[in-house]
Amino acid sequence: MAEQDPQQPSDSYVQSFARGLSVIRAFGPDRSQMTLSEVAAVTGLTRAGARRILLTLEHLGYVTVLDRKFALTPRILELGYAYLSGTPLWNLALPYMEEVAEQTRESCSVSVLEGADIVYILRLSTHKVMTINLAVGSRLPAWVTSMGRVLLAGLPEAELDRVLAMSQIQAYTAETVTDIAEIKRVLAGVRADGYACVAQELEPGLQSVAVPIIDRSGRVIAAMNVSGHANRFSREAMLAAFLPPLRRAADQINHALLRR
Repeated sequence: MAEQDPQQPSDSYVQSFARGLSVIRAFGPDRSQMTLSEVAAVTGLTRAGARRILLTLEHLGYVTVLDRKFALTPRILELGYAYLSGTPLWNLALPYMEEVAEQTRESCSVSVLEGADIVYILRLSTHKVMTINLAVGSRLPAWVTSMGRVLLAGLPEAELDRVLAMSQIQAYTAETVTDIAEIKRVLAGVRADGYACVAQELEPGLQSVAVPIIDRSGRVIAAMNVSGHANRFSREAMLAAFLPPLRRAADQINHALLRR
């Protein structure tokens, strides 16, 4: 059977639902409020189509409108909470993350792989070390982050190649590794060592170390990291201070997942 053309959805594809999701995703930190025309421009929808979707979302309580500007309401958080509440890590990981944050006095996060990005599903922030404002739901490119490299290292070879092919690989700093072959060598080291350390590749001054979270089948389902500033820790000092508590916490989470 021939593959479906991604530009020609099958009859199981609900186009109106997909358009509704595109409207929701159009809102963000730089577009917290938009007019109808702006929503239509961002999503590529007609004004009439955007209007129908916005009014439906308003009727359902997910969107509000004031002075002809639309904005998401707090009710939209229900959609994310439905995922988090159904994820075992949500309840299992937090106590151990708190221990890590207390021991290291640094930010501790858990993320999962989604496409070519990592998505933060848990985060305990002690202080700001990045100019990027990170919170639950934030996305970063997997190939250049410590948690992303842990997650990529856990993929089968064919899947890894597919994700790297869709990644927008570019130099963020002078330290960024951009050669695909070198990235794959780094990932092989992550796989062998059981952790990833990234120093100033995404942002100057930022470095982090991450470890895998593994389910009962042995699959890497998430990654947990601690991030800190390079001015305060050398790479060796960071590994000595952060890696042992991270590994203890990951082992405890992994054992808790086995018991579920």
